[in-house]
Amino acid sequence: MAFDPPHGPSRGAAKTAALYTVAIGVLIVASLIYVPLCVVLLPSRSLRIRLGNVYGKLVGPLIFGLAGIRPVIHNPARITANFPAIYVCNHTSTADMWLGMWLCPYGGCGVAKQEIRYLPFFGQAYWLSGHLLLDRGNRENALASMAKVRRVMHKHNLGVWMWPEGTRSQDGRLRPFKKGFVHLAIAAGLPVVPVVFHNADVHWPSKQFRTVPGALHIEVLEPIDTKDWKPGNAGEHVRVTWQAFQDALSDRQKALLSRPKVV
Repeated sequence: MAFDPPHGPSRGAAKTAALYTVAIGVLIVASLIYVPLCVVLLPSRSLRIRLGNVYGKLVGPLIFGLAGIRPVIHNPARITANFPAIYVCNHTSTADMWLGMWLCPYGGCGVAKQEIRYLPFFGQAYWLSGHLLLDRGNRENALASMAKVRRVMHKHNLGVWMWPEGTRSQDGRLRPFKKGFVHLAIAAGLPVVPVVFHNADVHWPSKQFRTVPGALHIEVLEPIDTKDWKPGNAGEHVRVTWQAFQDALSDRQKALLSRPKVV
């Protein structure tokens, strides 16, 4: 189903500046509590990941709530019913991260390249949280890293929340997907659950200093069975998943190309 973008007035620069100021204050206070707790829980990766889930479910609504965003979830039971899974979302908005942190089920985590550890503060907090890190330096390291991630996922019964476009779309349209989620789904033997954010780019545009309050519709699609997926057919598996998003999005957000280049 398609959803119309919000038509209400946008919040201008002054109100958005106030939003960012309060949001930064919330993050500082929350981090002062969260990071020391992660240090205490270093012996248990599972508990650190679940602590991160608590953090996301408390802080996420505070942040997107300050922007006046009211998420409306369609088929929410598909998130928990298919856990653990690889959850993939389209990426168009500043709100995406906060919505994803809030929606991510307990035992779900993120995955990023290992270089993120070196980002000041955020990288260390990400590592302390127990999130998954991949080494993409060369093929041999990447395969070993993927095998390690698979073992960690099985050991702790983890799901993964991902944005396969890699970077935000600046015009709201669907972009090509990278293959990483396919290889991770194959390695872990998990289904893929597409989660479609409708018109998030209108509610909280990336790199723009304004927000538009209102109901933001999030559609959880039918899970995609991956038991017959093969690494050699990764490109086709990417296209199947991408097409599920293309079919669900409105004309305003559909990609202009019917079949994307696989990257």
